[in-house]
This record gives sequence, C-alpha cells and structure tokens, in this order.
Amino acid sequence: MEDKFTIDDFGKRLRELRKHNGFSQEGFALQVDLDRTYIGGIERGERNPGLKVILRIAQTLNVPITDLFQKSQM
Repeated sequence: MEDKFTIDDFGKRLRELRKHNGFSQEGFALQVDLDRTYIGGIERGERNPGLKVILRIAQTLNVPITDLFQKSQM
C-alpha cells in the first residue's frame, strides 16, 4: 500500500526546498509576501495553505507546483 501524502509532508518538502534555495524563513516570507509565522505554521503542518499561496510559493522557489507535492528527501 502506498503512503498517503499529508500536510506534514507538504511542510517538510517546503522547508527542504526553501533551505535548498538559500532562503531563511524570514527572507522567504518576505519574498512570498506572507508573515513568517504563517510560513512556519505551514512547515510544521499546522497550516493548510490555499491554492493561491501554493502557487506563490512555487513561483518564489522557481519550481513546478508538483515539486511541492513530493516526499521530502530529508
């Protein structure tokens, strides 16, 4: 049986891609035009971002949106 992708997986993947691109959490939040605590909440799996936010995240990281929905390599 295949593992399901969860909101925690999304957060871990976001953190991985953010760090890979050299962004601090605060610097990334500024680029995406969101509050740092909101980004932290997403990364911890406490927040469930909407499609508009996910699109902004993918654009800022310069990755296809599908990359955000892959299991973290960490």
